[in-house]
Amino acid sequence: MAQKKASSTEVTMTQLVLPNDTNNLDNLRGGKLLHWMDLAAAVSAQKHCNNIVVTASVDHVSFENPIKRGDVVTLKAKVTRAFRTSMEVFIEVWAENIPARRKVKSNEAYFSFVALNDLGKPEPVPELIPETDLEKEHYNAAAVRRTQRLEHAGRRS
Repeated sequence: MAQKKASSTEVTMTQLVLPNDTNNLDNLRGGKLLHWMDLAAAVSAQKHCNNIVVTASVDHVSFENPIKRGDVVTLKAKVTRAFRTSMEVFIEVWAENIPARRKVKSNEAYFSFVALNDLGKPEPVPELIPETDLEKEHYNAAAVRRTQRLEHAGRRS
């Protein structure tokens, strides 16, 4: 099976929060943010495996800092580990108020994806090669997170 460097899976997506994206408090709706996160993470996973991917799970997502109407949202996604047919993707969300020169981290999460072939069946994915210390840290901890996900879902690893 082929191998790919973690850096080759990096995706950055930028969105402007418009009035239709907000709730009555002028904050970005959580469902809209999760949609954006899923899209950015899916593109990262697809770059890794060159196949269609489907979301298998999303780890705990907390909304630490509200994102306001008019903010520019930057989502950064990168595959942290590849297993046999699945991949874990780490995603960070940053909100920036450009006129105020204020940028804050709003969210982070781990998404899991499964690669599918043309028949919709799980397909093996390339091995991931972590290079930086941070990539190695995410990579090593991914096995523990995967075990926890599978146990939570009632399946063994």
